[in-house]
Amino acid sequence: MTDTTTLAAASGTFTLGGDLTVHRLGFGSMQLTGKGVWGSPKDPDEARRVLRRAVELGVNLIDTADSYGPYVAEELIAEALHPYRDGLVIATKAGLTRTGPNVWPPLGRPEYLRQEALMSLRRLKLDTIDLFQLHRIDPQVPLEDQVGELKKLQDEGKIRHIGLSEVSVEQLQAAQAIATIVSVQNLYNLAKRDAEPLLDYSEQQGIAFIPWFPLATGGLAKPGGRLDELATKHHASPSQLALAWLLRRSPVMLPIPGTSSVAHLEDNMRAAELDLSDDEVAELERAV
Repeated sequence: MTDTTTLAAASGTFTLGGDLTVHRLGFGSMQLTGKGVWGSPKDPDEARRVLRRAVELGVNLIDTADSYGPYVAEELIAEALHPYRDGLVIATKAGLTRTGPNVWPPLGRPEYLRQEALMSLRRLKLDTIDLFQLHRIDPQVPLEDQVGELKKLQDEGKIRHIGLSEVSVEQLQAAQAIATIVSVQNLYNLAKRDAEPLLDYSEQQGIAFIPWFPLATGGLAKPGGRLDELATKHHASPSQLALAWLLRRSPVMLPIPGTSSVAHLEDNMRAAELDLSDDEVAELERAV
């Protein structure tokens, strides 16, 4: 068994943009907010405990966004973890507005992206955001204006690296003509693999692929399912098996499972200990 203080390290490492090395198994903060990713959590103290425990377990990549709450997740991260440990990478995003629970209108006007980057710097108590991601491409705004504004922020030292979220290969290539893109974040898990072309392209380019909803919001882990049966066979939880499959799928894969529970966090992190064979990977893919 891996020492829990370095558990995430067992997932291996990936270097973002050639200079930021992180453990591949990270943490996503979306579930630390209220219902519908709106407002404060029911138990803010537990949310802060989850964040602190994640870092204790060796997590050094925490993903968040201005729209989670909105603003709640970023504020919780600063409350729980500032001053930050050396090497802790906090990735945030902008490009979606919030008008209510589960409502996410895109807004990619350059002045808005700049405003949100500056406010994220303030909320997170940072001088530079290590990874700033365009949460969605706004179809009403030219891509060169959206990515171009992030490039200006990068040139000013306000952000270190640029990432994208929910894009196609063609959109990523268009963005690469404007700025260096070090990460993409798309919906991807064992049961939802539509983004395989983007994953393959990212691997060719050495770009990090950050799958959101890596556990299909727990759907893959439900008791009694085929994944549950396979997990029992491997002496693991279904969540661990699904995450281990992601880690095995590609060396550029950086899963960021989120939870509002310390117990679930610890269970997820144990996925780093699983080493799946080729036959086991094929069995999982056939099962789901």
